[in-house]
Amino acid sequence: MIIIKICGIICEYNPLHNGHIYQIEKAKQITGADFVVCIMSGNFVQRGESAVFDKFTRAKAAIESGADAVVELP
Repeated sequence: MIIIKICGIICEYNPLHNGHIYQIEKAKQITGADFVVCIMSGNFVQRGESAVFDKFTRAKAAIESGADAVVELP
């Protein structure tokens, strides 16, 4: 049996910065997860404001910074 560990991060990354990159790296390290999945707000953040960048730009930045997948938080 293959066991895969996945760590989920609920986030906005509005915009993504070095602290967020550190968060992704440490989450993977501390949990021993094989994958990190970010559950990210869309074009409007959780407080109802417009995001600084659109959801596609923020998702791409998260992937380029170490996240393995990004799912939109409805």
